[in-house]
Amino acid sequence: MFLVFMKSRTHLEIDAVSARRIAVAAQGLHRPRSEAKVTQRHFRRVFKDVGLVQLDSVQAICRSHYLVFFSRLGKYDRSKLDEWIWHSGEIFESWAHEASILPVETEPFVRWKKSRARKGETWKGLFELANSQGEYVRDVMSQVSLAESPIRASELSEPRNRSGSWWSGRSDGQKTLDWLFRIGELAVKRDKNFSRSYVPFNSAISSEISHFPDPLESDAINELILISARCNGISTVSDIADYFRIKPSLIRDSLPSLLEQNKLLSAEVEGWKENAYLHPSVSVPKRIEASALLSPFDSLVWCRPRIERVFNFKYRLEIYVPKEKRKYGYYVLPFLLNENLVARVDLKTFRSTGKLLVKGIHLEKGVDPEMVLSELSEEIKKLSNFLDLPQVSVTSRSKPAVLLSSFLNSH
Repeated sequence: MFLVFMKSRTHLEIDAVSARRIAVAAQGLHRPRSEAKVTQRHFRRVFKDVGLVQLDSVQAICRSHYLVFFSRLGKYDRSKLDEWIWHSGEIFESWAHEASILPVETEPFVRWKKSRARKGETWKGLFELANSQGEYVRDVMSQVSLAESPIRASELSEPRNRSGSWWSGRSDGQKTLDWLFRIGELAVKRDKNFSRSYVPFNSAISSEISHFPDPLESDAINELILISARCNGISTVSDIADYFRIKPSLIRDSLPSLLEQNKLLSAEVEGWKENAYLHPSVSVPKRIEASALLSPFDSLVWCRPRIERVFNFKYRLEIYVPKEKRKYGYYVLPFLLNENLVARVDLKTFRSTGKLLVKGIHLEKGVDPEMVLSELSEEIKKLSNFLDLPQVSVTSRSKPAVLLSSFLNSH
C-alpha cells in the first residue's frame, strides 16, 4: 500500500516501498514493452520519461544508450535510433550528466552551463588552451563553419597531433573542437562507430530553438530542477543536483520558491535521513510489474548513493578495479524485478562466435532464487535476441548460475 497523509498543504509522508515504486514508474520502466514495431514515437516517450540519456564508449555488451532504450522498449532497430538521434534535429549532445543526449527543447536551459564554462568555471585545461591559443581556436571554428560536411579533428588543416597518455595525448585540434563543443559553438554528430565529427551548433538545431532568448540563469536552473524531480520521481537535494550535475547549493537556493509555488512537494520518506521532494505530476502506482537489465549508466541507477538509499542496493562499477579485486565483475548490470533490484549480472558479448556470455550472477539477500532466475533467464534471452546473438553461454558454476542455465535451456 501507498501510505501517505498530508502534514501540511505540500508536505507528505511516504513509506519505503512506495518510494521505490515512484522511482521506477518515473523512469518509465513500469510500462509494458511495445508489441508493435518500435518507432520514433517510442523513442520520444523514453526521453520524456528520463529527460536525458548518458553516453558511454564501453562496449562490453553494446553502447550504453542502446541498453537504456532496450530496457524500456524491448527489441528495436538500433540503426533507426542512431538515425533519429544524430540526424532528426530533435536531439542534441551536451555535457549535462557527463556526455549526454537531450531533447532539443531543453537546450535553452543548459546555456548557462556553457556560459560558465566559457568564463573558466569548468574545464580549466580547455579554458587555458582557448585563452593561450585564441588565433588557433578561431581558425578551427572557421574551418568547421566553412566545411560542407561534418568535420573530424584529423581533417583540420593543422590538427597539431600530440603523443602521450589519453588526455595529454589528444591533439590540440581535438581539444579545441571539444572546447568549442562545451561552450556551445559546435554540435557533435556521431556515426555508426560512435566517432565524433562537428558542425556549427546553430546548424544542428531548429531556428526556433536557436533564436529562443536566453533564459535567466535562475529560471533555467528551476526548469532543470523540475525535469530532474519529475524523472527521479522522488529525490533529495543531492539526487536532483546529480541529474544535471548542478551544484547542490544552487538547488537549495531555488527550493523555497518552487515549494511556495507548489511546483515541488516536500516529503519525508521512511528510512531516509534527508528531506525528499516530488514533482506534483508524480505517478503513485499501487504495484509495479517490471523486468529489466539496466545499463550501469542508466538514469535509474547512475547515482550510487541514491540507489543504495532507495533500493538498499550497494553498487559500484568495477571497470577500473584490478581484476583480482573485483567483487562482482567487469561490466555488471543490475536486474530490476518489479520495484526491487534483485540481482547483478556480469555480461559480455562475443560477436565473432555469436554468443552472449554470462560470466557471473549474484542474487541479493532475501530473494526467491527460482522466481528471480526464471525471470532473469527470460530477460537474458530477450537481450540476446536484441543483440542478434543466437547463443547464451553461462560460464560461472555457482549455484545461481547453474539454476540460471537450467532455465535458459528449458525452452
